[in-house]
Amino acid sequence: MGVIVSIFLLMLSFAAAFWYLFRTVSRLRTIEEMKDDFVSNMTHELKTPISIAYSANDALLNYDTSNDPEKKGAYLTIAMKQLKRLGELVENILAMSMERRKTMTLKPEKIDLPALADEIAEAQRMRGDKEIAIEVRSEGDISVTADKSHLSNVLNNLIDNAIKYSGESVAINIKLNADNIEVADNGIGIPAKSLPYIFDKFYRVPHGNRQDVRGYGIGLYYVKHILEKMGWSISVKSQEGHGSVFTIKFDRHES
Repeated sequence: MGVIVSIFLLMLSFAAAFWYLFRTVSRLRTIEEMKDDFVSNMTHELKTPISIAYSANDALLNYDTSNDPEKKGAYLTIAMKQLKRLGELVENILAMSMERRKTMTLKPEKIDLPALADEIAEAQRMRGDKEIAIEVRSEGDISVTADKSHLSNVLNNLIDNAIKYSGESVAINIKLNADNIEVADNGIGIPAKSLPYIFDKFYRVPHGNRQDVRGYGIGLYYVKHILEKMGWSISVKSQEGHGSVFTIKFDRHES
């Protein structure tokens, strides 16, 4: 009986070990496939703006555009838009890469929050790809201790998403107070079933009517994790067709 029980326990142990190994290999295979898909898609996306900007500059260099100001302006506009897009792609890659480094250290400094928000809003208004209205409202002078570069990236990410997932005209309201930053927009909103997953890496909200918007599911992932590293938190309220409201809550001691 003792031998039979021992063999049975060994068989259970081998079965459990095999199940664990199978599960681990499956997870690794899934992660590897996601990584391959990401690299493939990102490579394709990087090549596209480069080739378009190259073609526009080639036309400027090899054709007589000096006598056609309208065509010259059109080529320059195309090149600028594609270079800007390329810059955004590179920033996203760098942001994700930096976030993955566990040894990454923040450089906290005292920041005039209304001044920073105004500076970012002014730059975003100049994008020119659609009608953009950004209003910044502040309840007095507010300063926070944070990494200025990463906080700027966070705000730019939220505004970028609001602009991308909106109609031809977008209205963004940024409210600042001693406890939080609120970024509200009039965009297409987020389905209720997707809200629990929007901060997950590589997750993209399925919008059947917005196939023109490209992304990689790393922007909001970066936003959440960098804010957590600062000791802050972020939440979202949204409804399809009625826009979204993202709220960044400060650590009371830090703020």
